[in-house]
Amino acid sequence: MGPGFTAVRLALGWRCLDGRLLLGHRPSRGRTLDAMATATHLTHTTPSAVAGSSARGWSAIGAYVALTKPRIIELLLIETVPVMIVAQRGLPSIWLMVATVVGGTLSAGGANAVNMFIDRDIDAKMKRTANRPLVTGAVTPRNALIFALTIEVVAVTLLWFAVNPLSAMLAFASFAFYVGVYSMWLKRRYSSNIVIGGAAGAGPVLIGWAAVTGSLGWAPWLLFLLIFLWTPPHFWALAIKYRDDYSKASVPMLPSVASDHKTTVRIIAYSAVVVARESFMRVPFRVGCRTERRTGSQGP
Repeated sequence: MGPGFTAVRLALGWRCLDGRLLLGHRPSRGRTLDAMATATHLTHTTPSAVAGSSARGWSAIGAYVALTKPRIIELLLIETVPVMIVAQRGLPSIWLMVATVVGGTLSAGGANAVNMFIDRDIDAKMKRTANRPLVTGAVTPRNALIFALTIEVVAVTLLWFAVNPLSAMLAFASFAFYVGVYSMWLKRRYSSNIVIGGAAGAGPVLIGWAAVTGSLGWAPWLLFLLIFLWTPPHFWALAIKYRDDYSKASVPMLPSVASDHKTTVRIIAYSAVVVARESFMRVPFRVGCRTERRTGSQGP
């Protein structure tokens, strides 16, 4: 294995022990089974049965919008549009930007809504998430899942036909990774959950570049790496404030299972890697941009 792969493994904090891949803290098998049993029970016992009837009218619209986590989508769009401008080396067509932004918004919203569906049991235990629509009963779990999958299908279809197939496939890959890898596997098991799961949040960089060029070269992957490395220290700093919530819900976010000192060291270490990446990879990024320009591949 080359030094590049080794560096990535070290950055992710993976540790190999007795031939098994460990990603930080992992709760006991009994605790994992308890969480699975709770989730299974909640599939048949909905919060709305306790909290009251589902919202209607404008309240219902607001509840469905809340399922998509609009504040997170704002951050993802901030990644997408500037990258499109860099890839185009100018301003892309308005139609292309609108189609990409709408498709990306719906795709991210679908992923966030499925995440709320999966996490509705632990959301009910945390003060920070106690007012989410599936906890209050404003939306039923069944309707939330139907809504999430519907807008995801619309998003992928829109990107496929209005932008290009590559952007649609990247959007679906981000959705599948966030739901399948982060929400269903990493989040409740490992303290390094956000280290790997953060890859989904870097997906819009690739989508924006692919929307303009129809391909992926070195430049978008370097931008992807920047967001990927920035996500853990950013999230851990926020998670310190909500460590009690995560502990109550048995979610092993790093600040809830590690000391302040260990968390701080991790934040500083990842931040240093981000700064180093920015300092030493400017030349490869410029070369990547020039390579993209020489290929002459432009999107619709």
